[in-house]
Amino acid sequence: MTDLAALTTVSNQLATRYGTLGKAAADRMQAWLKGNVPMGFPDVLARHLEEQYIPLLFDAFWQVLPFGTGGRRGRVGYGSNRFNHTTAAMTVQGHCNYLLSTFPGRELSVVVANDVRVFNDFAGVYQFLGDENPLLGTSSRSIAKLACEIYAANGIKAYIAEPEAEQSLLSTPELSFIIRKLQAAGGVNISASHNPPDDNGIKVYDEYGGQPIPPDDQRLADAMDAVTEVRRIPFAEALVSKLICPILESLHNEYVEEYVRLYGGIFTPRPDMPIVYTPLCGCGLRSAGAVMRKLGFPIVPPPDQGPDGTFGPIPFKAPNPEVPQATVPATRFAETVGSGIVLSSDPDADRVGLDARLDDGSWYHFDGNKIATLLCYYLMLDPDGPQRRGLVMETLVTTKILGQIAAKTGDSWIVDDLLVGFKYMANVLKVLEQHGRWGNACTGPESLVLATEEAHGLMLTPTIRDKDSAPACMFLAALYQKLRLKGRTPLDYYIEILERLGGYADTGRSIVMTGAEGGIDRDRIVASLRKSLPETLGGRAVRKVVDYWNEVTFGKLLSSTDQLSRNVLQFFLDGFIITVRPSGTEPKLKFYCQLVPVNERQSQAAAPALKGMELMRSLTDQVETMARSVYQELLARLDIILGEPGLLLPDIIDIGRKQDFERQTVPRLRDAILQSRFKNLDELLDWMKVEVAAMTPGANPLPALRSSVDYLCRQWESELMGAPLINELAAWARPYEAL
Repeated sequence: MTDLAALTTVSNQLATRYGTLGKAAADRMQAWLKGNVPMGFPDVLARHLEEQYIPLLFDAFWQVLPFGTGGRRGRVGYGSNRFNHTTAAMTVQGHCNYLLSTFPGRELSVVVANDVRVFNDFAGVYQFLGDENPLLGTSSRSIAKLACEIYAANGIKAYIAEPEAEQSLLSTPELSFIIRKLQAAGGVNISASHNPPDDNGIKVYDEYGGQPIPPDDQRLADAMDAVTEVRRIPFAEALVSKLICPILESLHNEYVEEYVRLYGGIFTPRPDMPIVYTPLCGCGLRSAGAVMRKLGFPIVPPPDQGPDGTFGPIPFKAPNPEVPQATVPATRFAETVGSGIVLSSDPDADRVGLDARLDDGSWYHFDGNKIATLLCYYLMLDPDGPQRRGLVMETLVTTKILGQIAAKTGDSWIVDDLLVGFKYMANVLKVLEQHGRWGNACTGPESLVLATEEAHGLMLTPTIRDKDSAPACMFLAALYQKLRLKGRTPLDYYIEILERLGGYADTGRSIVMTGAEGGIDRDRIVASLRKSLPETLGGRAVRKVVDYWNEVTFGKLLSSTDQLSRNVLQFFLDGFIITVRPSGTEPKLKFYCQLVPVNERQSQAAAPALKGMELMRSLTDQVETMARSVYQELLARLDIILGEPGLLLPDIIDIGRKQDFERQTVPRLRDAILQSRFKNLDELLDWMKVEVAAMTPGANPLPALRSSVDYLCRQWESELMGAPLINELAAWARPYEAL
């Protein structure tokens, strides 16, 4: 039972400390404590009513978990700004209301998918609850079953994989495929994609198998916000009444065969060239893995990286192909089985990763832009490839070299100015389906060759309206084996593309913050940019600024969701395009640096003066140097100064932890080495692990420090020369990659 005096005290303190937002947080908290929301666990929430938990309560209630690019995603926990049974149920009920009003009189069905996630509170946020924490063990599967119960209670048939099984998985791309096959009204996936295991979310899909764009997503969000009651019937009862139905295995087989047809037998897989594929503990073995095996590729998964909702073997518990360290265990495994490649996908199997072993034995991690370049060139221009012609699509922050590739074919189309999110690519296909034209592209969706984004997403067939790791993996596997037969690597191949088409390079960074204050600071940076446009970035003059909120240039803002998607600023410099884009759901500011040949505007490739690895190193250095400068200049708008050691920490670490590292850990490390506090390297590393444990909750933080410690050792080289352990520490910190 709630202590009314404690409730009053905490509510007043929220309002006093945080003003208007604090008062709103207090009002929402009181509604949850009074039992006015379904499945809100008021008894557990009542245990938060102590002064030390006021910051936690504010962050948990200051807003309703936002409906972002295609759904809701956030930390699992108690409150309106957390993902939990309540926010999931309200989202699903809102989806039901939306579908019933959009398709009146129609017999409705949806497809429900889930990934592997299980909440364990690795960050220790709820340690004070002890064993009395009902959210512990909450899985994506359990929330998916809850969603089915709500759809069924609203008279909407829900299809789910193996409904009577305790565990079953369905990837995001297979969900998109099945929605279209069943002619369902839409679907949802319970997944937080590549986020850490303490996060979860729900993605919402429309009848086309894509995610709704403005203003339809605004109508959906409004329907969710208007929910006051959740209808629900028991799972077993709905199963008997056939309001919950199994997804037939034949549909999975059709999904696999779709890619077998797309592959077209362009290369006969070699059984003597093993290919390591890791689903990063997600569900990719049933999608990408199944497709490659069907084609005959000798797939060898690391034995400990199958489905695991804790992501235990993955460094930082970050199952993200964008994070280079995530695949380090898989590359080490690949060396033991004689493979020179590691392919990977994230937990819902829609993003793809590629690591390739170089001639010197080191490994090279390809980012999403490089993967897209490899595939686009191989599919369209390689004399030994399929030489396809048709439509290429990319977001406005994806590598501009794809336009050169499409242009070189002489009879293809490029759409390269789409807002971030595959829902915009799915929308192009829908428009082409209905009208046969998008801008200068006069074609149908069947002409799609490749659609891609910088965040490791690719779509290669119009029958699946979202990104999918499976087709990317099968073509990358074929390319790898073909190259290996000639004694070449994927990096050799990529460098040759640059030599032929021009010196392009791309990188993306994220300034990660935390809590409500982080969201406010994120928005302060963007507001500051709009109010006071920079005249230079990274030491180069800004020649042009494009603001996607400009209604004269880009049309009227259709909704709040449209405003969110169009919250993008682009700065054009000589040789660079810098794009700044705040996340709509997380306290994170993303920015992208694109290095383009000087005559990119005339769509002519510039022949680089450098060749081979020298070219690669030069381009990488230029774009990364620019990115670090932009990072610092954006932080300066918050009066925050971050040095090179902090900048070199991975961007999964929030800015506060990076500052703590520079202010506290760096001087302590230097003093420890000078004073010979540790007998050996193991003792030193154990100390460091404890010192920065909060950087990566529940996971070993040491891999995150390598680049920064490598930099520090080089800076301290003359001062600490001869100090015990400095050479050993420098050797330990040596970067993974050759470049």
